[in-house]
Parts: sequence; structure tokens; C-alpha cells
Amino acid sequence: MEKQFAPDYIFEVSWEVCNKVGGIYTVLSTKAKTLQKLYKDKIIFIGPDIWGNKPSPYFSRSKTLLKDWQRQASLPQNMKVKVGRWNIPGRPIVILVDYQSLYPYKNDLYGEMWNRYGVNSLPAYGDYDESCIFAYASALVIESFYKFIQGDKFNIVAHFNEWTTGMGLLHIKYTLPQVATLFTTHATSIGRSIAGNGKPLYDYLAGYNGDQMAEELNIVSKHSLEKTAAIEADCFTTVSEITAKECTQLLGRKPDVVTPNGFEQNFVPAEEEYKAKRKIARKRLCDIVEALTGKRPEKNAYLIATSGRYEYKNKGIDLFIDAMKRISQSSDSGREIVAFILVPAWVNQARTDLQKRLETLGFESTPLRDPFITHTLFNYDDDKVVNQIHFLNLNNKADSQLKIIFIPSYLTGDDGIANLSYYDLLIGLDATAFPSYYEPWGYTPLESIAFGIPTITTDLSGFGQWINSRKEQGVKQSGVKVLHRSDMNFVEVSEELADSLLALSHCGKAQREKISQAATNVSLEAEWKHFIIHYTKAFHIALKKASLRK
Repeated sequence: MEKQFAPDYIFEVSWEVCNKVGGIYTVLSTKAKTLQKLYKDKIIFIGPDIWGNKPSPYFSRSKTLLKDWQRQASLPQNMKVKVGRWNIPGRPIVILVDYQSLYPYKNDLYGEMWNRYGVNSLPAYGDYDESCIFAYASALVIESFYKFIQGDKFNIVAHFNEWTTGMGLLHIKYTLPQVATLFTTHATSIGRSIAGNGKPLYDYLAGYNGDQMAEELNIVSKHSLEKTAAIEADCFTTVSEITAKECTQLLGRKPDVVTPNGFEQNFVPAEEEYKAKRKIARKRLCDIVEALTGKRPEKNAYLIATSGRYEYKNKGIDLFIDAMKRISQSSDSGREIVAFILVPAWVNQARTDLQKRLETLGFESTPLRDPFITHTLFNYDDDKVVNQIHFLNLNNKADSQLKIIFIPSYLTGDDGIANLSYYDLLIGLDATAFPSYYEPWGYTPLESIAFGIPTITTDLSGFGQWINSRKEQGVKQSGVKVLHRSDMNFVEVSEELADSLLALSHCGKAQREKISQAATNVSLEAEWKHFIIHYTKAFHIALKKASLRK
């Protein structure tokens, strides 16, 4: 029987540790509790110190944690770190790295990476420098800790997430070959770019060359770094079968393990609190609609939403708005539908006219100017959501059975209009839709069903494919409808999405409760306690390979 390798220490590096940007924050923050249970305080997350002297809402600093290392830590170039705990279930140890002092060594670092691995940093731009300096700083922290604990006595895994941390992995591989390296790509930079630039990714995947496409789409450095990290890692993972195919074709290495993303039920309130929070959320959402349009939604209005990062085509935002136009023209509506687009854009500030209206609800029955958007934007005339709403003439007239509301702010509870967090608004919805074109996993539909809210997604998402792999199919059995989407069937998917949402809106109370329970039951199958086994397998593969070097 093969010896099973298990880690004594795990260092997990990500730009989204204690830094809420997107889906990777959800991956790490929900996975942490299960990792803590398995490797109590031997799992150490490393993230960027973007807070400076300001307190972080996600991080509690500690003077006693790892105090002996902190006292003896010999970090180069006056690098500063903060040690504490992440304010999430499991409360894992976190080291936040202030990497600013390393910028003067950037060119030396890039030169080393070119000479050792052929990573081409010359055409870099945007967030490349910051990501690489942070990754390098994280590697120096691991190096320092390794020396302090005399790491050659232990099985140590250094786990790096996304291309943004690739340079850290490559540094560790060179300076500490005894450490097992694990690299996870949550979405390839080149695949996302191909999809986002309107090129057909899936029908032509077998014909794409990653290096050639990186040249064409001007992301040579990111792709070069990501590809090299994937190839050089002891174990390479990604989050779904659909992305595994993409990695194999575009990065030149088939992932060793697929590590699907789980969720934790402790993010969902218990029954009585759930009912109270749902009531608050629905009232707030209806208040916003009334203040914008001058008319309060009917009591039985069906509230739906899409959300996620502002990737207009990749996330299917274009398709969602198109389907709303179809619903507005349908003779089958029968029930008022309010559609929310909860997608952060280039926000200036909360609308002051809307804030005033919200304070004096019931006194005004005329619509505000632009009665579909809650905040002012810096790029209003160029915003794709705004332009599509105007183009389709979705003008939120009082007699329209379909209203559409764009809340373009991060929902952290202090946006000036909703003033509730994303989860605290999600709980008030009746259904969600995420008709993604490019979605390696898809947390938003998983979060939705965890809250008992039925959702519609596509089979181009990892989550949608996971749903399709189960025995029970269909929204009534699983709380999830998976639409078939390809490079060429936009109109058909839009029609099916509109029809599916209308069908859900016609369900009676008993049927709605049954669907909600089915959604919750399926979400329980995606808890981390079921999915963490894929990570323990990845740790074993990485440690086994590292043991051969020892």
C-alpha cells in the first residue's frame, strides 16, 4: 500500500487573504474552518497588508501568535509583517505582508525569473508588478519561517493561488526545494481574456495556442508567469473539469487534481433569524424600487437578481439584461418581477436624490431621473449595463410588469443606499440567475442555493457541470436549472432564461417551499467536509514529489 503523505505545515498564499475582491476570497474564507479542523494552527495564510495604519475588518492582530518567530524573524530589506487571525469561522493564523520595501529589487527579481525559468516580464503592465512583489515577499516569509522551525524535519506545503502568486512559488522551488509546492489556477488569465474579448473559447479550444493568444491579446507576462508556475509546481490543481481542459490546452499541463469549491452553512442564518433578515432585505429592496420609480412593488412581487464581478460577457450580464427585455414583453408575466443587477462598477457615490427619497418614502410618486440606477458612475456614458438598459428601453415605467435596478456598488453594508451586505440582500430574493459564458466554478449560484433560493446557471460553469453530474436534475428536484450554453446560442439561452424565470414566478407557495428545500439540500452536498478530500490528495501528490528531492 502506498505511503500517504500529510503536511505538518501548510502556507497558503493569495492576494485575497483578508482582502475581499472576488470568488477566491470566498474559496479561502469558507475552506479555512475545515482546514483548521484538520491541521489546527498549522495552516498559515499569507496575504497583502493593504491596510497600513488603518484597522482591517477582516483581521485581528496578535502580539502572542508566533511570537518567537516574530522576535527572531530575519526578513530582508526592512520588510514588515503583521501576525494575527482572520475574522472568519475557524479563525486561522494570518501573516499580512507589507511588500512596499521590495520594489527597488523588482528588476533583479525579474532578471532571476527570466534566467532560471524563462518568465518574460518585459511587456508587463497594470497589476503585474504589485502582484509579483507581493508574491516574492510571501516567499521570503515562508523562507524565514522554514529556517526558524528547522523545516527539513517537517512535511511542508506551500500553496499558491492564481498567477498573482506565481513568482512566490518559483522562488520557493529554487531556494527551498525541500518544500512541496502546490499551484491552483481558479481561471486561466488567457482563457478569461479570450472569452472576454468576444472570441469563441469552447468551439475552437483545441485550435488555440496559449502563447500565441497571449501575444495577440497583450497579456504575455501574466500568461508566461502562470504557465511556468503551473508546469514547475509539484502539484497543479484547478477548480472544475471545464477549466482543467482549458489548462491542458492553454498552459500545457493537465491538472493533477480537480479541487471543486465548497461552501459552509455557518454563513446562513438559522430559521428565526433567517425570516427576520429576509423581511428586512425585501423591505429594503422594495424601498429602493419605490424611491427610484415612484411606485412601490406589489406585495407578491417576484424579486430576482444576478451578481458577481463586472465581466459583462463572461458573467452573462449581457444575457441577463436581454432576458429581462423578453420578460417585459411577455404576455405570460401575470406577476410583477423586479430584477436587480448587483455588480460593482466604477462608482462615484450614492445618489443624493435617492437618499433623500428613501428618507421620505410615500411622499413622492414621480420617478427620479434614470430610475434604474442607485449610484452615480464616473463613466456613466460608457458603462455597458447602463447602455444596454437604455438601448432596450427598459425604462421602469409605473405600469411595467418588469422593473430593472442596477446597484453598482460593493455590498459591504455601507454603500449609502442598500446599506446591507451581499448575503443580507441575497436572503430577500425569490430567485437568482447567473447565465455565465466563462465561469471556472461559480460561487454565486452555490451561495444562492445555500440560502434556499433557487438559481439558474449554465453548463459552461464548473458548478453547473457539477449539478449535471448528479442524479436529480431540474429546478424542482435540485433548486437549480442548468441551461445549455455554447459559443453560438445566445438567443436560445436568453429565451430559455426568460421562460424559466417566468415559470418559477408562477409557482404557488407550497411548490416554492419545496424548491427552496431542494436547493438547501443540494447545497449541503457541496460543503467543504465533502470536498476537502481533493485537497488532501493534492497535498499528498506534492509532498511525495518533494520527498524524492529530499
